[in-house]
Amino acid sequence: MKLSGLQRQVLSLYRSFLRVARSKAPEARREMEAIVSAEFRRNAVGIERKNFTQIEYLLNKGCKQLEMLKSSSVSGVSIVKPKQFCD
Repeated sequence: MKLSGLQRQVLSLYRSFLRVARSKAPEARREMEAIVSAEFRRNAVGIERKNFTQIEYLLNKGCKQLEMLKSSSVSGVSIVKPKQFCD
């Protein structure tokens, strides 16, 4: 099966995140890999394949996050979930 250009970009970004995770401390590496995997899976299920605008937005956002993670001053990652407010 041939991949589209966007699919190749997403796969490349995913692999880049995993490469950066390998450069971090072992305890942070497992957490980074788990978070990256979970985020990519969540977005794969939550976004329609034809929603190119959303996919491109997430690709750009991911590239910016990847650049931040490449910094030697970053030693780990975490996910902050917004608090849900009741009406």
